[in-house]
Order: sequence, then C-alpha cells, then structure tokens
Amino acid sequence: MHELVVNLHMHTVYSDGTGTHAELAEAALNQNVDVLLVTDHNIWVQGVDGYHRRGKKRVMILACEEIHDQDRDPQKNHLLVFGADREMATLADDPQGLIDAVRQAGGLSFIAHPVDPALPAYGQGDISWVDWDVRGFTGIELWNGFSELKAIAKGRWDTLFYVFFPEAIGRGPLPETLQRWDGLLTAGQRVVAIGGSDAHANRMALGPLHRTIFPYEFHFSAVNTHLLAPEPLNGNLKHDRKLVLEGLSAGHCYVGYDLPASTRGFRFSAQGKDRTAILGDNLACQGAITLQAKVPTPAEIHLLKNGEVIETARGEALVHITTDPGVYRVEVFKRYLGRRRGWIFSNPIYLT
Repeated sequence: MHELVVNLHMHTVYSDGTGTHAELAEAALNQNVDVLLVTDHNIWVQGVDGYHRRGKKRVMILACEEIHDQDRDPQKNHLLVFGADREMATLADDPQGLIDAVRQAGGLSFIAHPVDPALPAYGQGDISWVDWDVRGFTGIELWNGFSELKAIAKGRWDTLFYVFFPEAIGRGPLPETLQRWDGLLTAGQRVVAIGGSDAHANRMALGPLHRTIFPYEFHFSAVNTHLLAPEPLNGNLKHDRKLVLEGLSAGHCYVGYDLPASTRGFRFSAQGKDRTAILGDNLACQGAITLQAKVPTPAEIHLLKNGEVIETARGEALVHITTDPGVYRVEVFKRYLGRRRGWIFSNPIYLT
C-alpha cells in the first residue's frame, strides 16, 4: 500500500481564511503533505484543482466545500462535501436532502466538527451538529484541530496562551465525538472517521501584539488524515482524484497527530484464513482472525471492540487473536510536552 498524507477542511480568501490556494500549497509542501482538500464556506471554487510543484515535490489541491445554513441562528450542521463537482450550498437548509444530493452527484459527505462548543470569551457560539436522524453520510470529522481549542480554553487569557503556544492544544478527539462515533458503528452504520485542521490562519491584533492564529503550516504539521492507496499518485489529476476519493469512501485511512512524531507507517490489519483486511474493510470470521497494529515508534496502543478497550500494549506492535465478530479499531497515545496525547485513531475493521 502507498501512504498519502491528506490535510482537509481549510479555508482561503474565498471565505473566511487569509491565504490563497498557492500559499496553502507552499505551506503544504513545507510539511510534506500530499493532498489538500480545500473547503471554503458555501462556495465551490472552480479552476483551482491541480498540482503545485517545487523541485521533485508536489501537492495536489482539490476544491471542495463546507456547507451550512447561513440563515439559521445559531448556525449548526456543517457538512464537508468532497468530490461532488457542483455547487451544493443551495440545499443547506435540508441536511438530509443535502446528503442525498451529494451522494447522487458521486460525492462524499462528512459531518464537520460534530461537537463544537461555545467560546464566549471571544463571541464564538456552539456550532455542533444537531440533526442526528440523518442517514447516508460518508463519515464524520473525528478530530478537528481548530475546534479543540474551544473545548479546552476556559477564558480570554487561557485562549491567548494557546494562540501563542498552539503545540500545547492537541490532546485527541473530543470524548463526546468518540462516543457518538462508536454508537453509530455499534448500531451497524459504516461511518468513516477523518481528521480535519479547520485552518483559517486568521490574524489577530491586541494592542502592539500581532499574530497569525494557527498558521496553515502549523495545521499541516498537526492533525492529518493518512490514506492507504493501492498505488501512488501519478500526476494525472483524474486518476489521482479518483484514488483519493475512493480511499476516503472505503475508510482506508486513519487520523494521525503528526506534531509529536510522524504517524506515517502505522498499519492495522486482520488476517483470516484466505484473506487480509485493512482498516475500513469487512472480513468474515471463519476460524481465528489475527488482528495486528504496528506503530512507527514506541507508544501506548489500545485495541477496541465495539467501543470498548479489550487489549493494551506498549511498544511498536499489538497482536490479538479472536473468533468474535465486531467492530475493531485502534487508538494510540504518546507523551508530548509533558502530557499523554492522542496520536493515532484508526478506522475500524469490521469482522462479520
């Protein structure tokens, strides 16, 4: 398998970000990101899909969209739309209709920042997803790098500290989001988890202090979605776009927090009698199944079944043999800046 680092959910000057697509590409090249899925608010920007190159390095940009009902107060139900290739914001007032239309257009839909609490000190309201009776969406944004700030900052000065020291923020997906995801999975829904940066690179002025709040380059070094593809990108836009979208749809990906240490190289597989499955796959329980997780550097590895931890290991690998059907996924933790932090969150392997 070929591993691609995908950073998704970000905003440019076309909505409420401060960077151009070219500036985002330069930041991505600096952090060895392979793919950017740019999601400006309620606008599908045409004519920017393609590659930005620097020497032998390149990054592919695809224009996607983050859609929400701008007439709703407060503005809940943000949806990330990838690969629909047409404007969908006119359907924002009907979440189920929007999800259905995205699917009919051949696109993917992910619920953005499912839990996104208020930050009253800066006038930020709660913009969580609330319409959980919807069906047919591809997945959820399990870890949102920007929204996490709102969950841990307690006031104005607390927030200011994290603005100047953003590397202190990342701790992992919000517990409520993990609980919601596990609930959907154990109820029999296939829900793909992704990690988004929600990058804006907004500029702040406080008296003589001027600061870009979480520059794009910082975001691209932190929460990424690592995609496992059957072949590498080859520079043909149609081919590469299809490769990325099909991989995300299948759940052949994991959420990696690359700031403490690169997560590149993580693998989670299930070996059956006649077949090997990777994260996102189904595998029939015919005799014993060997589940194996490998991490690139020593860490604390947890194997979960139906949302409950069933085995823990410390080191670079975990092996578990089972004959029980269930939804199996992996969480990995690592210490960084004096705190135990979430490092890797895999999509499940479904043993049936």
